[in-house]
Amino acid sequence: MDQEILWFIAFKLRESIPGKAWYQMDLFDQAMQERMSQEAPLAARMRPRTFEEFLGQDHIIGPGKLLRRAIEADRLFSSIILCGPPGTGKTTLARIIAAHTKAKFESISAVLAGVAELRRLIDAATERRRLYRQRTILFIDEVHRWNKAQQDALLPQVESGMLTLIGATTENPYFDVIPALVSRSRIFLLEPLTEEQLAIILDQALTDKERGYGDRPIQLDEEARLHLIRLAGGDARNLLNALELAVESTQQDLVGHVHITLEVAQESIQKRAVAYGRNGDPHYDTISAFIKSVRGSDPDAALYWLAKMLTAGEDPRFILRRLIVLAGEDIGLADPHGLQVAVSAAYAFEYIGLPEGVFPIVEATLYLATAPKSNSATQFFKVRELIEKEGLGPVPIHLMDASRDAKGLGHGAGYQYPHLFPGHFIPQQYLPDALLGSIFYEPSDQGYEAMVAERLERWRKAQTASLGSSVDETTKE
Repeated sequence: MDQEILWFIAFKLRESIPGKAWYQMDLFDQAMQERMSQEAPLAARMRPRTFEEFLGQDHIIGPGKLLRRAIEADRLFSSIILCGPPGTGKTTLARIIAAHTKAKFESISAVLAGVAELRRLIDAATERRRLYRQRTILFIDEVHRWNKAQQDALLPQVESGMLTLIGATTENPYFDVIPALVSRSRIFLLEPLTEEQLAIILDQALTDKERGYGDRPIQLDEEARLHLIRLAGGDARNLLNALELAVESTQQDLVGHVHITLEVAQESIQKRAVAYGRNGDPHYDTISAFIKSVRGSDPDAALYWLAKMLTAGEDPRFILRRLIVLAGEDIGLADPHGLQVAVSAAYAFEYIGLPEGVFPIVEATLYLATAPKSNSATQFFKVRELIEKEGLGPVPIHLMDASRDAKGLGHGAGYQYPHLFPGHFIPQQYLPDALLGSIFYEPSDQGYEAMVAERLERWRKAQTASLGSSVDETTKE
């Protein structure tokens, strides 16, 4: 009955005062907020409200840390950007800041709000500063979702101090936030929660009578508990969502208990959350770890990073392209079959597709990881650098095309055809005069290239002896 009276009074007030701005003290909104807080998901209800409840991120908000001191003293004057994986506390930290400050705290989502909403907030902040000398803190969730023009619109207000920005992003702000905004902000990196921290959060949700399941008899088997924690992937929201699904989808037994077994837990969180974005840091960091593991001849690590990428949904063609590059750059002539294997794997994948197409990718990964290594092909770039620095040398006349100017200009005169000589080799000049004696290719002592090095040494000695004093023995790089 009391609730009905409240609604009736609120309706009459709205009806009698048209145009009144009720967004701060609207009784309808207040009732809806109370109802939503009771019906909110477990992860929202269990959101920490104080530093004492906040778990993790001690490196930035532990006792005595700079950011925590600034928040507790309400001295957060410079803008900050909080970046990190989902479920690590970015939005929660922003709400704790809101609870500690006397400044007006505004919150918007870059996914939903645009420049028009930002301008409204800027106008309100300007009026608030002019009339009441009150600062405004603006929290923008998923700030990387705004394009350059939208971020540019925010820049003058941050620079002038009219707004103190708190940006939250799961991406690398140095790539996804405009440099001018980054340079005016302090960057704080939040890390995935540890299993120990997730265990505490899980226990709190089970024992909290006000916001969690403390008033319900829930039996969580130890195997189920470990499964939920391990597969949460350092994400508190993922853990609490899985727990809520397990509890709400399990019927009570005859005595009213909810029994969460390992089987129930496995159904609630079947796959570990892999922190991996195909356009962000995890994408580039993981492929870097994969390539470096193959280059470093560690097939075990290479398989691990490969599995992570494919599990997270990475494009197999991207992985194969990188393997082909690696075969040429890091395997080279130490094992000429490496490039063939990589290219064949790419062709086989196009022919087969997933899921079976993973086998040629794995085979190429293992072959290249265990193959002898040589980066001698990269010496090409030394030659290109020399050309850019000293210019192009003329082609010796005996190497010129004899099919066009042999009679008139003598092109090709004196050239000796190697296949007419024993061993299909005859020493003669091939470099420009200024570069005679230069050595650019230095074969490694690995695999097939070790045999190349032996015969190349013989050929070079014969060439040096044949050209005599015209050869400059000094190697040019």
